[in-house]
Amino acid sequence: MSATQSECTCSCGGENTGLKVIFSCSGCADVGELADQSARKLTRDGAAKMACLAGISGKVDGIVKSAEAADSILAIDGCPLECTRKTLEESGFTEVNHLRLSDLGFEKGKTEISAASIAEVISKAKMYL
Repeated sequence: MSATQSECTCSCGGENTGLKVIFSCSGCADVGELADQSARKLTRDGAAKMACLAGISGKVDGIVKSAEAADSILAIDGCPLECTRKTLEESGFTEVNHLRLSDLGFEKGKTEISAASIAEVISKAKMYL
């Protein structure tokens, strides 16, 4: 296999029942970083699997198939622009659980990324998984 090829690691084969996928804002604002870091921590902890939102926009086959095979999709947005949710909807994913960090009181430009803020987001996100 060449450096530009890779094995498909999507979950479209059906062997992964109960698959929970997280798509996260990873925008340039602090709330985007908080959404991203929270999704990564949820993945490390085994609560769900983070997937690449850009892959949904780019219609990358394996990423789209993983989302299609998911039993649950969580979109985490940092702010009221809701880029994550809108990207998923534009790609045909309408059965999406949605967590907007601004609804939890986190504000663009005023949010500290800390273990405590990540833990708060994770606690709320687990309610949607």
